[in-house]
Amino acid sequence: MKKIFYLALLLLVGYTSYNLLIKTTHFAGEKASFIYQPSGLSNLADTLLAKKIILDKPSFLFFAKILKVEDKIKPGKFLVLRNTSLLSLLRMLRNNQQLKVKFILNKVRTRAELAKLISASFDNDSSACAMYLNSNDSLAKFHTDTTQLLTLFIPNTYEFYWSTSMTKFIQKMKAASDQYWSSNNRIQKAKAIGLSKNEVYTLASIVEEETNYDSDKTIIASVYQNRLKKDMPLQACPTIKFAMQDFTLTRIYDKYLSNPSLYNTYRHKGLPPGPIGTPSPKTIDLVLDAPSTNYIYFVAKADFSGYHHFSSDYKEHMKFAKEYQLKLDEYQAKKKQKAE
Repeated sequence: MKKIFYLALLLLVGYTSYNLLIKTTHFAGEKASFIYQPSGLSNLADTLLAKKIILDKPSFLFFAKILKVEDKIKPGKFLVLRNTSLLSLLRMLRNNQQLKVKFILNKVRTRAELAKLISASFDNDSSACAMYLNSNDSLAKFHTDTTQLLTLFIPNTYEFYWSTSMTKFIQKMKAASDQYWSSNNRIQKAKAIGLSKNEVYTLASIVEEETNYDSDKTIIASVYQNRLKKDMPLQACPTIKFAMQDFTLTRIYDKYLSNPSLYNTYRHKGLPPGPIGTPSPKTIDLVLDAPSTNYIYFVAKADFSGYHHFSSDYKEHMKFAKEYQLKLDEYQAKKKQKAE
């Protein structure tokens, strides 16, 4: 009997040592992730067992109690590599070594789009995100409001914990924005052209929508700056799309120009109340470093290359505009004919 007892004890110690110190994971891939919610370690153990991250539930709960994991662990998302030991797993939970997620910000045009992007990256549903982003009371602590909110967002790739709250998220985005503006003399450059950093951001958001070519962007920026100095309406077509909340428009007809929105820069002089999207950092710099020109007008070239003709003379501008309109009419007629 003693031999059987000692053999069983030896097997138990061996199994426990193997499980605790050598290997506990037995999933097929190189890594696995799981989410911990404050619903108790028993439920977490069931999740880990189902994902083949632990070998058995009793061992996990026994050692978790010894290490007081439940007192330390916080809600979040965790990543486990293959061949991780139970001891390493428990230490990761106890030390709250959560998985960091990448928040990739490119172009968003509205708070609704931003809310959807945030909810896809973090532990927040889109309706809760939208409620936060649409509340001036929530945004007041960041010295912004719903109109200027996007100015806090400089497109880039950021790292956060999956469980990051909306408050901490925007705090970090604002800090990144402040750092961006405090470097490379950007605030001084903005003052030199008579604009605040938020106004530069708004202008850049319009320029961003006009073309994909940097060489044209910086000249378009100079055109808009010239119009602002002359107290002329910006007459920026991208602001009409924003006013209409229809970003699929490929042609701006006269009937759209009567829209009463303050974002209609055909009816209202100066910049719109806020940005119409998130411009790239490069576009912001192109606005800040725009050359001094006497151009007042620009229109897309008739070859549909995406480049523009720039003019200081209205007659010359109209000549180029008619060329473009003619080619556009021809293109749309052919497109319609093919569809029929």
